[in-house]
Amino acid sequence: MLRLPEPRFPDPSDAPALRWGIIAPGWIAGHFVGSLRRHTTQRVVAVASRDEARAQAFAAEHGVERVHATYDALVADPQVDVVYVASPHSHHTEQALAAIAAGKHVLVEKPTARNAAETRRIVEAARAAGVLAMEAMWTRYLPHVDVLRRVLEDGVVGAPRWVTGSFTMRPEVTDQHRLMDPALAGGVLLDVGIYPLSFASFVATTVGLSPVPTDLQVMGTLAHTGVDAQVALQVAYPGLHAQLFTSMLTHAADEARVHGEDGWVTTGPQFRGPSSVTLHVGGESATWDDNRALDMDGLCFQAAALARYAAEGRTESPLHPLDEVVTILETADEVRRRLGVVYPGE
Repeated sequence: MLRLPEPRFPDPSDAPALRWGIIAPGWIAGHFVGSLRRHTTQRVVAVASRDEARAQAFAAEHGVERVHATYDALVADPQVDVVYVASPHSHHTEQALAAIAAGKHVLVEKPTARNAAETRRIVEAARAAGVLAMEAMWTRYLPHVDVLRRVLEDGVVGAPRWVTGSFTMRPEVTDQHRLMDPALAGGVLLDVGIYPLSFASFVATTVGLSPVPTDLQVMGTLAHTGVDAQVALQVAYPGLHAQLFTSMLTHAADEARVHGEDGWVTTGPQFRGPSSVTLHVGGESATWDDNRALDMDGLCFQAAALARYAAEGRTESPLHPLDEVVTILETADEVRRRLGVVYPGE
């Protein structure tokens, strides 16, 4: 009888408690803090925003102890162990570097920065300071992804040959929204397309392949503001090909698949968050499902992972090494170059 392995991740509530400071208390930060409060022993002790009233409202809603009027004050707070940078991509580098310079561990929302060069600055600074830096690619730390990781590691479907992944949305936004604004590193690729791109890299590295593509084909559509609105990619690794799609012009199935020589494995809907995994081998199928209906509460797993890594004295995630993060941004850079998407100041 076909069976799927169990995930190896421990309960997020078992992770050592760190004291967190939040930069930019927006939508994702609210989900992050709520997830920590409900499922971990992590403590969110401080928040800062360029709009102090917004920070005060966030603190009141989420029970945060202190509000800082500036980001510099937050990173200098001796009661903060780790800083979560939840601002738009365009601000990640400046804020992550400030946290690192203050000796804090840092979790930076995906993507780590606008481009590979800025990401390298963060990586080099963190390594020089001896602090832990991690991209908040929460998918890497979810239980269903570890089930998939074990399937690939154990060779259950044979050597992977074909990967597919898509993530789309159809937002109703104005030209002033960050998604449409080149000055805020807008566009669909860095906002949501980074998920299927990272997924393909995850598959490649899990089976021992280099995350550096051997070939890349790009098709896309630009919005009238100059950002990318739709992107279709063919990405090749040695012996492995990926078809990836992202868009803010249409809806598509939000799932990922890995086809191997002996079978295939499919994630359930919304593969980027807590989901299911279905294995197909030899005419049989088996499914592992995360029945806790966590949705955005799955953000707690990446925080728990960071807390464990920090306690172990690590300076980067073994599940998402910093060099791989840089490589993924290099690929995104090349995609934008071919599409003609350039952000101010690059």
